[in-house]
Amino acid sequence: MRFGLLVVPVVFFALFFAYPVSSIVGRGLKEADGSWRFGRFGEVLADPVILDVLWFTTWQALASTALTLLIALPGAYVFARFDFPGKQLLRAVVTVPFVLPTVVVGSAFLALLGRGGLLDEAWGMRLDTTVWAILLAHVFFNYAVVVRTVGGLWSQLDPRQEEAARMLGASRFAAWRKVTLPALGPAVAAAALMVFLFTFSSFGVVMILGGPSFATLEVEIYRQTAQLLALDTAAVLTMVQFVAVLSILALHAWTVRRRESTLRLVDPAQTARKPRGAGQWALLAGVLLTVALLIVLPLGVLVQRSFATAGGLGLGYFRALTSAEGGAFLVPPIDAVGNSLEYAVVATAIAVLIGGLAAMALTRRAGRLVRGFDALLMLPLGVSAVTVGFGFLITLDEPPLDLRASWILVPLAQALVGVPFVVRTMLPVLRAVDERLREAAAVLGASPWRVWREVDLPLVRRALLIAAGFAFAVSLGEFGATVFIARPDNPTLPVAVATLLGRAGELNYGQAMALSTLLMLVCAVSLLLLERMRTDRTGEF
Repeated sequence: MRFGLLVVPVVFFALFFAYPVSSIVGRGLKEADGSWRFGRFGEVLADPVILDVLWFTTWQALASTALTLLIALPGAYVFARFDFPGKQLLRAVVTVPFVLPTVVVGSAFLALLGRGGLLDEAWGMRLDTTVWAILLAHVFFNYAVVVRTVGGLWSQLDPRQEEAARMLGASRFAAWRKVTLPALGPAVAAAALMVFLFTFSSFGVVMILGGPSFATLEVEIYRQTAQLLALDTAAVLTMVQFVAVLSILALHAWTVRRRESTLRLVDPAQTARKPRGAGQWALLAGVLLTVALLIVLPLGVLVQRSFATAGGLGLGYFRALTSAEGGAFLVPPIDAVGNSLEYAVVATAIAVLIGGLAAMALTRRAGRLVRGFDALLMLPLGVSAVTVGFGFLITLDEPPLDLRASWILVPLAQALVGVPFVVRTMLPVLRAVDERLREAAAVLGASPWRVWREVDLPLVRRALLIAAGFAFAVSLGEFGATVFIARPDNPTLPVAVATLLGRAGELNYGQAMALSTLLMLVCAVSLLLLERMRTDRTGEF
């Protein structure tokens, strides 16, 4: 039965991920007579411009990962070991950036660091085309990855082991280095790999903040595909990114298995205590200040810019969203809100169906084939979304999959990004269900469907709702593929924001800030609702 459940997810990924990606790569690397142009790899990778892109992509991802770990690990400790008023709200606040669209993150830092931004107006500092703006935006975006991945495990480590080492004469630092750090190693490595994956394939943040001087692989793939129509160069870069992402995911899967199999964990409620002593209160204050400056300030500036019209604070930019007179779209920009919500609902339903079946199939530990499929489910998070979107246009245009003119293309692309979140949220909870309960129900004559309905579903209902919430939030923010397939008369919120930012004029900029604020509010409300349902053990996100 387990392999039978994999049929639908495998078919879905084969049709809507493997087929478009392989087709676009094949078109770029094949001659007119059908022969392969493997020599194109050497030509592209020897181009000094491409080498600069590869170098910048790699080193900015490494720098972003190191900076994120440095800033976020104290926060992981605070969330794991301290119990304080407002902790649940603070956890939701630090998670909001992770589900925000990258174009909104770019807009927030553009409003803070860019031309006419807060720092420019206050101190004449402008970082809109510098690496620091990109690095800080990546830390903003990935702070929650480290806090949740490392902090989630840290909260379940038995503190008595470290206390025993201190009683035997070890200093506080020595006890942490020899006892806690080795136990945290797999979680830290998993978090670092995920941050590296997200920053290595960064698109919206770099496109908005980097300007013409800085480009990651994903941005260059977009430029070669959409602007230069150089499919051969884009295909080579897509393959390079694919190999890199596959290697990262293989390492991530290995670290997750180590984390699952080598530790004895306790209830997080037993490890969190109120801060004691000046040092712990100072650490808590430092983390709160970091969250305020790194997360709350950019979002606050984004909101402020959406109300700062030429005549003073007001709703002018929001009112302008109801008119199509600016010419950026065939419809009023406010229509993007309804479009995005409708698309996200459909994408969530698809992601929950596909991801739920995959999680059920992967519940029982199996051989390398099933574990390999588990890792492959994460590929849409790192493989070029630009290639997927363009692949949709050129492959899904013939019967029986003639979908190029259909609205369903957008939800399908968004669902590809939502499925990994559904799987990663539900899988740990499904694996925690006592197998003997399923066996007892089967012995009593229950069918597999009834076993799922009567045994599994009541235990994983909360995780299922959380998975749906995450899928909904990330579907709202999908940009890389949607920018190719969203029609001008049905734009999504991220596409509308990017389009407005790409047009000159104060009104267009203000409308982009207003739309970004609306999108941020929708994502924030979704996260707050999820936090009310969530327990510290629910899933990996």
